[in-house]
Amino acid sequence: MGSGARIEAFLEMMAAERGASDNTLASYRRDLEDAALHIAAGGNALQDAGAEELRDFLGALSAQGFAATTQTRKLSALRQFFQFLYAEGLRGDDPTGVLDSPKKGRGLPKTLSEEETGRLLEQAETEAREAAKGAPEHLAAVRLHALLEVLYASGLRVSELVSLPVTVALRDERFFAVRGKGGKERIVPLSGKARTAMQAWLSVRAEKPACAESTWLFPASSESGYLPRQVFARELKKVAARAGIETSKISPHVLRHAFASHLLQNGADLRAVQELLGHSDISTTQIYTHVLEKRLAELVQKHHPLAD
Repeated sequence: MGSGARIEAFLEMMAAERGASDNTLASYRRDLEDAALHIAAGGNALQDAGAEELRDFLGALSAQGFAATTQTRKLSALRQFFQFLYAEGLRGDDPTGVLDSPKKGRGLPKTLSEEETGRLLEQAETEAREAAKGAPEHLAAVRLHALLEVLYASGLRVSELVSLPVTVALRDERFFAVRGKGGKERIVPLSGKARTAMQAWLSVRAEKPACAESTWLFPASSESGYLPRQVFARELKKVAARAGIETSKISPHVLRHAFASHLLQNGADLRAVQELLGHSDISTTQIYTHVLEKRLAELVQKHHPLAD
């Protein structure tokens, strides 16, 4: 029986016994047929392939620039195909058992430069100052300025930011506690500019009875009672465009990354940044090691006596 027949038998099993969808079956078919063509070029049939031949196939995918996720998907199809052959007694071993999954590279997070972040905050501050007092756009502009200053000063997750209690602003302190993922509490800082922006927002907020009575810092007529993160994200993109920043590179999460990157660029310790971001594992924070590497290289270049 040729490779095509073995693949068909496998697909029939996936449909009948595991209820695989048409899309899943089509994906398995493509992946297995691609592997069969590659193996056949070396003179062998897919069902008879050894570990080295399969490893060579995966290596060819990598060389052609296929993403690690695509390679992993194709390897998954091969694993299930050979497990089927083994279970049916059509093969005495499973060559995929010794194959390592392709390592998924972790892309660098999008961020803003310090200059871009400064432009963004200046634009928001100008709009908050110039909007006609009492007009709906004034309320939105002052709120947005407060949101941005607090986000960049604290590195909060967007869900933590929009759901802040009003007591954070009423206390007007340099630090406050926030409860993040898994109910874990951490202390985050507030800059002088963030505190000033929050006090300006409190004044405007107090003028609107529906807002003044809310326990949320950024109240809204939503199911949760506070500003939906999607609304904040939309407002952020609009002010970024007016500041001359590409909207494709801006989001609330990008400002959180900017907070972390700029701290590290200016000498902060990675462990301290981990605590501020609320990462439970240092490995999550290590996406920022490229920032540290650049800073350390510049440090050596500047201060080492033998540096060129």
